[in-house]
Amino acid sequence: MAVPARPLEPALYLVATPIGNLGDITLRALETLAGADVLACEDTRVTRVLLDRYGIQNRPYAYHEHNADEAGPRLLAALEAGKSVALVSDAGTPLVSDPGYRLAQSAIEAGYRVVPIPGASAPLAALVGSGLPNDAFLFAGFLPTKDKARRDRLGEFTGVPATLMFFESPHRIAATLVAAADVLGGDRQASVCRELTKSYEEFRRGTLSDLAAHYADVDNVKGEIVLVVGPPPERPVEQADVDTILADLARTLPTAKAAAEAARLTGLPRKELYQRLLDMKDGDG
Repeated sequence: MAVPARPLEPALYLVATPIGNLGDITLRALETLAGADVLACEDTRVTRVLLDRYGIQNRPYAYHEHNADEAGPRLLAALEAGKSVALVSDAGTPLVSDPGYRLAQSAIEAGYRVVPIPGASAPLAALVGSGLPNDAFLFAGFLPTKDKARRDRLGEFTGVPATLMFFESPHRIAATLVAAADVLGGDRQASVCRELTKSYEEFRRGTLSDLAAHYADVDNVKGEIVLVVGPPPERPVEQADVDTILADLARTLPTAKAAAEAARLTGLPRKELYQRLLDMKDGDG
Protein backbone atom coordinates (compact mmCIF):
# COMPACT_ATOMS: atom_id res chain seq x y z
CA MET A 1 0.00 0.00 0.00
CA ALA A 2 1.01 3.61 -0.49
CA VAL A 3 0.31 6.26 2.13
CA PRO A 4 -0.40 9.83 0.97
CA ALA A 5 1.88 12.55 2.37
CA ARG A 6 -0.59 15.06 3.82
CA PRO A 7 0.79 18.38 5.10
CA LEU A 8 1.31 18.65 8.85
CA GLU A 9 1.27 21.65 11.15
CA PRO A 10 4.67 22.63 12.60
CA ALA A 11 5.28 20.50 15.70
CA LEU A 12 7.33 17.66 17.14
CA TYR A 13 5.34 14.46 16.54
CA LEU A 14 6.18 11.49 18.78
CA VAL A 15 5.11 8.51 16.69
CA ALA A 16 4.63 5.02 18.15
CA THR A 17 5.80 2.21 15.84
CA PRO A 18 5.30 -1.59 15.97
CA ILE A 19 7.21 -3.57 18.59
CA GLY A 20 7.43 -6.59 16.30
CA ASN A 21 4.46 -7.13 14.02
CA LEU A 22 4.54 -4.45 11.30
CA GLY A 23 0.75 -4.60 11.12
CA ASP A 24 0.54 -2.89 14.51
CA ILE A 25 0.76 0.63 13.10
CA THR A 26 -2.04 3.19 13.07
CA LEU A 27 -3.26 5.05 10.00
CA ARG A 28 -2.52 8.35 11.73
CA ALA A 29 1.04 7.21 12.41
CA LEU A 30 1.57 6.30 8.75
CA GLU A 31 0.21 9.63 7.56
CA THR A 32 2.51 11.42 10.01
CA LEU A 33 5.58 9.50 8.86
CA ALA A 34 4.72 10.23 5.23
CA GLY A 35 3.92 13.90 5.71
CA ALA A 36 6.59 15.09 8.15
CA ASP A 37 9.14 17.56 6.80
CA VAL A 38 11.81 15.85 8.90
CA LEU A 39 11.75 12.22 10.08
CA ALA A 40 14.13 11.34 12.92
CA CYS A 41 14.75 7.79 14.13
CA GLU A 42 17.13 5.66 16.19
CA ASP A 43 18.35 3.44 13.34
CA THR A 44 17.63 4.40 9.73
CA ARG A 45 17.88 0.75 8.62
CA VAL A 46 15.17 -0.36 11.04
CA THR A 47 12.86 2.52 10.17
CA ARG A 48 13.46 2.01 6.45
CA VAL A 49 11.93 -1.49 6.73
CA LEU A 50 8.72 0.01 8.11
CA LEU A 51 8.64 2.80 5.54
CA ASP A 52 9.18 0.39 2.64
CA ARG A 53 6.41 -1.89 3.94
CA TYR A 54 3.92 0.96 3.48
CA GLY A 55 5.42 2.68 0.46
CA ILE A 56 6.55 5.80 2.32
CA GLN A 57 9.30 7.70 0.50
CA ASN A 58 10.30 10.04 3.34
CA ARG A 59 14.02 9.90 4.15
CA PRO A 60 14.82 9.14 7.81
CA TYR A 61 17.65 10.84 9.70
CA ALA A 62 19.41 9.31 12.71
CA TYR A 63 18.80 10.64 16.21
CA HIS A 64 20.08 8.44 19.03
CA GLU A 65 21.98 8.59 22.31
CA HIS A 66 25.37 8.76 20.57
CA ASN A 67 24.60 11.75 18.33
CA ALA A 68 21.90 13.52 20.38
CA ASP A 69 24.16 16.49 21.22
CA GLU A 70 24.70 17.13 17.50
CA ALA A 71 21.39 16.00 15.97
CA GLY A 72 19.12 17.47 18.65
CA PRO A 73 19.92 21.14 17.88
CA ARG A 74 19.35 20.47 14.14
CA LEU A 75 15.88 19.11 14.85
CA LEU A 76 15.09 22.09 17.09
CA ALA A 77 16.29 24.36 14.30
CA ALA A 78 13.83 22.66 11.96
CA LEU A 79 11.04 23.41 14.42
CA GLU A 80 12.22 27.01 14.64
CA ALA A 81 11.98 27.20 10.85
CA GLY A 82 8.32 26.18 11.02
CA LYS A 83 8.79 22.59 9.90
CA SER A 84 7.09 19.43 11.16
CA VAL A 85 9.41 16.90 12.81
CA ALA A 86 8.41 13.27 13.43
CA LEU A 87 10.39 11.19 15.93
CA VAL A 88 10.25 7.39 16.10
CA SER A 89 12.18 4.80 18.09
CA ASP A 90 13.17 1.42 16.69
CA ALA A 91 10.09 -0.10 18.31
CA GLY A 92 7.23 1.10 20.47
CA THR A 93 6.49 4.52 21.87
CA PRO A 94 9.25 7.17 21.74
CA LEU A 95 10.61 8.57 25.01
CA VAL A 96 10.00 5.27 26.86
CA SER A 97 13.56 4.18 27.75
CA ASP A 98 15.15 6.04 24.82
CA PRO A 99 16.90 9.42 24.32
CA GLY A 100 13.84 11.05 22.75
CA TYR A 101 13.01 12.43 26.20
CA ARG A 102 15.79 14.99 25.88
CA LEU A 103 14.50 16.24 22.54
CA ALA A 104 10.90 16.48 23.72
CA GLN A 105 11.96 18.29 26.89
CA SER A 106 14.00 20.80 24.89
CA ALA A 107 11.13 21.34 22.45
CA ILE A 108 8.67 21.99 25.28
CA GLU A 109 11.07 24.38 27.02
CA ALA A 110 11.49 26.28 23.74
CA GLY A 111 7.73 26.63 23.38
CA TYR A 112 7.20 24.27 20.44
CA ARG A 113 4.11 22.11 20.15
CA VAL A 114 4.63 18.41 21.00
CA VAL A 115 2.05 15.94 19.63
CA PRO A 116 1.93 12.28 20.71
CA ILE A 117 0.77 9.80 18.05
CA PRO A 118 -0.14 6.80 20.23
CA GLY A 119 0.20 3.16 19.29
CA ALA A 120 2.18 0.07 20.26
CA SER A 121 3.75 -0.10 23.73
CA ALA A 122 5.63 -3.12 25.06
CA PRO A 123 4.87 -2.44 28.76
CA LEU A 124 1.12 -2.14 28.13
CA ALA A 125 1.06 -5.19 25.86
CA ALA A 126 2.85 -7.19 28.57
CA LEU A 127 0.55 -5.88 31.28
CA VAL A 128 -2.70 -6.84 29.58
CA GLY A 129 -1.31 -10.20 28.45
CA SER A 130 0.16 -11.14 31.82
CA GLY A 131 -3.19 -11.67 33.52
CA LEU A 132 -2.01 -9.67 36.54
CA PRO A 133 -3.94 -6.80 38.14
CA ASN A 134 -3.89 -3.66 35.99
CA ASP A 135 -5.86 -1.16 38.08
CA ALA A 136 -2.55 0.28 39.32
CA PHE A 137 0.83 -0.31 37.70
CA LEU A 138 4.37 1.08 37.70
CA PHE A 139 6.82 0.87 34.79
CA ALA A 140 10.40 1.02 36.08
CA GLY A 141 12.43 0.54 32.89
CA PHE A 142 15.67 -1.44 33.08
CA LEU A 143 17.07 -2.69 36.39
CA PRO A 144 20.79 -2.20 37.16
CA THR A 145 23.14 -4.85 35.80
CA LYS A 146 25.09 -5.42 39.04
CA ASP A 147 23.44 -7.76 41.53
CA LYS A 148 23.68 -5.52 44.60
CA ALA A 149 22.41 -2.46 42.75
CA ARG A 150 19.64 -4.55 41.22
CA ARG A 151 18.53 -5.81 44.62
CA ASP A 152 18.68 -2.32 46.11
CA ARG A 153 16.51 -1.03 43.29
CA LEU A 154 14.01 -3.86 43.70
CA GLY A 155 13.91 -3.10 47.42
CA GLU A 156 12.49 0.33 46.62
CA PHE A 157 9.39 -1.33 45.15
CA THR A 158 8.75 -3.91 47.88
CA GLY A 159 5.71 -2.22 49.37
CA VAL A 160 4.38 -0.48 46.25
CA PRO A 161 0.69 -1.50 45.96
CA ALA A 162 0.82 -1.91 42.18
CA THR A 163 1.84 -4.30 39.44
CA LEU A 164 5.48 -3.72 38.50
CA MET A 165 6.95 -3.82 34.97
CA PHE A 166 10.61 -4.01 34.00
CA PHE A 167 12.50 -4.31 30.73
CA GLU A 168 15.11 -7.06 30.86
CA SER A 169 17.63 -8.66 28.53
CA PRO A 170 17.55 -12.42 27.84
CA HIS A 171 21.00 -13.07 29.32
CA ARG A 172 20.08 -11.38 32.64
CA ILE A 173 16.51 -12.62 33.15
CA ALA A 174 17.57 -15.65 35.24
CA ALA A 175 19.60 -13.55 37.70
CA THR A 176 16.88 -10.90 37.85
CA LEU A 177 14.23 -13.48 38.73
CA VAL A 178 16.38 -14.84 41.56
CA ALA A 179 16.90 -11.34 42.91
CA ALA A 180 13.20 -10.48 42.55
CA ALA A 181 12.17 -13.66 44.37
CA ASP A 182 14.58 -12.91 47.22
CA VAL A 183 13.68 -9.22 47.57
CA LEU A 184 10.00 -9.04 46.62
CA GLY A 185 9.04 -12.50 47.84
CA GLY A 186 9.05 -15.81 46.01
CA ASP A 187 5.28 -16.13 46.30
CA ARG A 188 4.59 -13.00 44.24
CA GLN A 189 2.78 -13.79 40.98
CA ALA A 190 4.67 -12.75 37.86
CA SER A 191 4.91 -13.19 34.12
CA VAL A 192 7.89 -13.23 31.78
CA CYS A 193 6.59 -11.72 28.53
CA ARG A 194 8.91 -12.47 25.63
CA GLU A 195 8.95 -11.57 21.93
CA LEU A 196 5.68 -9.64 22.14
CA THR A 197 3.61 -9.51 18.91
CA LYS A 198 6.21 -11.67 17.11
CA SER A 199 5.94 -15.25 15.82
CA TYR A 200 7.39 -16.78 19.01
CA GLU A 201 5.48 -14.61 21.49
CA GLU A 202 5.42 -16.21 24.93
CA PHE A 203 3.82 -15.45 28.29
CA ARG A 204 5.28 -17.66 31.02
CA ARG A 205 3.31 -17.17 34.22
CA GLY A 206 3.85 -18.33 37.79
CA THR A 207 5.35 -17.25 41.09
CA LEU A 208 8.72 -15.54 41.08
CA SER A 209 10.23 -18.65 42.67
CA ASP A 210 8.76 -20.92 39.98
CA LEU A 211 9.95 -18.65 37.20
CA ALA A 212 13.43 -18.37 38.73
CA ALA A 213 13.68 -22.14 38.89
CA HIS A 214 12.55 -22.49 35.27
CA TYR A 215 15.01 -19.99 33.82
CA ALA A 216 17.86 -21.37 35.92
CA ASP A 217 17.65 -24.43 33.64
CA VAL A 218 17.30 -22.53 30.33
CA ASP A 219 20.65 -21.96 28.66
CA ASN A 220 19.73 -19.85 25.65
CA VAL A 221 16.91 -17.39 26.28
CA LYS A 222 16.17 -15.24 23.24
CA GLY A 223 14.19 -12.12 22.46
CA GLU A 224 13.20 -8.91 24.18
CA ILE A 225 11.55 -9.35 27.58
CA VAL A 226 9.16 -7.48 29.83
CA LEU A 227 8.99 -8.83 33.39
CA VAL A 228 5.64 -8.17 35.05
CA VAL A 229 5.32 -8.70 38.83
CA GLY A 230 1.97 -8.64 40.60
CA PRO A 231 1.35 -6.38 43.60
CA PRO A 232 2.19 -7.57 47.12
CA PRO A 233 -0.56 -9.45 48.94
CA GLU A 234 -2.55 -7.43 51.41
CA ARG A 235 -1.31 -8.27 54.87
CA PRO A 236 -2.85 -6.11 57.55
CA VAL A 237 -0.28 -5.91 60.31
CA GLU A 238 -0.66 -4.29 63.71
CA GLN A 239 2.05 -1.79 64.72
CA ALA A 240 2.98 -3.98 67.68
CA ASP A 241 3.54 -6.91 65.30
CA VAL A 242 5.67 -4.72 63.03
CA ASP A 243 7.82 -3.68 65.98
CA THR A 244 8.27 -7.32 66.97
CA ILE A 245 9.32 -8.27 63.44
CA LEU A 246 11.77 -5.37 63.27
CA ALA A 247 13.24 -6.18 66.69
CA ASP A 248 13.73 -9.84 65.77
CA LEU A 249 15.38 -9.02 62.46
CA ALA A 250 17.61 -6.32 63.95
CA ARG A 251 19.20 -8.87 66.27
CA THR A 252 20.94 -10.59 63.36
CA LEU A 253 20.86 -8.12 60.46
CA PRO A 254 22.16 -4.60 59.82
CA THR A 255 19.50 -1.89 60.00
CA ALA A 256 19.05 -1.48 56.24
CA LYS A 257 18.77 -5.21 55.60
CA ALA A 258 16.40 -5.67 58.53
CA ALA A 259 14.13 -2.96 57.12
CA ALA A 260 14.23 -4.51 53.65
CA GLU A 261 13.33 -7.95 54.98
CA ALA A 262 10.55 -6.48 57.14
CA ALA A 263 9.20 -4.73 54.06
CA ARG A 264 9.10 -8.05 52.22
CA LEU A 265 7.31 -9.75 55.11
CA THR A 266 4.77 -7.01 55.82
CA GLY A 267 4.30 -5.28 52.48
CA LEU A 268 4.99 -1.93 54.16
CA PRO A 269 7.35 0.66 52.63
CA ARG A 270 11.02 -0.04 53.33
CA LYS A 271 11.86 3.59 54.09
CA GLU A 272 9.05 3.78 56.64
CA LEU A 273 10.27 0.61 58.35
CA TYR A 274 13.87 1.82 58.29
CA GLN A 275 12.89 5.02 60.07
CA ARG A 276 10.76 3.05 62.52
CA LEU A 277 13.72 0.84 63.35
CA LEU A 278 15.95 3.87 63.89
CA ASP A 279 13.32 5.35 66.23
CA MET A 280 13.16 2.07 68.15
CA LYS A 281 16.95 2.02 68.57
CA ASP A 282 16.99 5.65 69.72
CA GLY A 283 14.30 4.81 72.24
CA ASP A 284 16.32 1.91 73.60
CA GLY A 285 19.36 4.18 73.85
